[in-house]
Amino acid sequence: MSLLYESRRLVIAGASSLLGTELKSLLEESRLATWDSRLVDEEIAAGILTEAAGEAVVIQPVEGSAFSKAALIFFTGSEKFTASNLDFATHSGATVIDLSGATAGRSTTPWFGGSDALARGAGSGPGRLFFIPSAAAEAIAKLALALTPLGLKNLTVVAFQPVSGADKPGIEELETQTGQLLSFQSLGKQLFDAQIAFNLLDRFGPESMHRLSDFTSRVRKEVGASLPEGAVTPAIQVLHAPVFYGTAFTACAEFAREIGREALLAACKGAGCSVTSEDAAPSNISVAGESLLHLAPPQTDPTRPGTWWFWGAADNIRLPAWNAVQLAEKLVE
Repeated sequence: MSLLYESRRLVIAGASSLLGTELKSLLEESRLATWDSRLVDEEIAAGILTEAAGEAVVIQPVEGSAFSKAALIFFTGSEKFTASNLDFATHSGATVIDLSGATAGRSTTPWFGGSDALARGAGSGPGRLFFIPSAAAEAIAKLALALTPLGLKNLTVVAFQPVSGADKPGIEELETQTGQLLSFQSLGKQLFDAQIAFNLLDRFGPESMHRLSDFTSRVRKEVGASLPEGAVTPAIQVLHAPVFYGTAFTACAEFAREIGREALLAACKGAGCSVTSEDAAPSNISVAGESLLHLAPPQTDPTRPGTWWFWGAADNIRLPAWNAVQLAEKLVE
């Protein structure tokens, strides 16, 4: 183990979030299970009692000593929370792994399962900064990386965002709205300012605390930062899906020449995707708890030669958290 990691201390900043909770659970089963873990978050979440390594732990606010002597710092909260604390974290000398999307496109190294970020030279010594793309961004980037060498000309992707993208308040609002609609009660729209239950949307209400366009911009930024020069830049749209967990997407790929299905399957598998059988297409439910991107076998479009349709899904909480743990384990080898 390098001198950088002699402190054996890690910090999860944004520990009360769904991502923070999942990351903490996975770290406790990893090679870093014996490390000293510190859980910090925004003032509104500070004081929450949780559990770590079998012991009761209180989430602390970010203050002067929050990142002291840390070797690894994970950001799992909102982009705003990360942005307001990033300088503090990087100046501590720790390696920072960002799962919030705040650092994509900056001087950061993207990393996800099957990527070659470490091989490209992530730097050595203190102050390294990595970002883990969202599940939607990873799916789109992997597809673009896999298909570009086959003569990909255009790639258009529509991703479907679950309410857990807005963290626990999003889960609670969908639960509430579902119950209200089934009971013929007036609809509450506190968080999204729109009916999100039983409804597909391309935007939330004007008074929404979350904007779907903001997440679309985040995905585009993460994909752009994850692709090397020369890769095809996909056209991306994100829609709201009235489900709790799991990102699904559909993609249309147009090639400059005729491509066979076997070549497409080999490319997708080579990029680290799990391809299902013909009669077992993935869904947001089937991928729950899975740490891989799942794809259905591609389908050709008979009206447009050289055009193929893809369908896939991934656990939007487990996948980035799993990637962060895999990266951390590589960094401490």
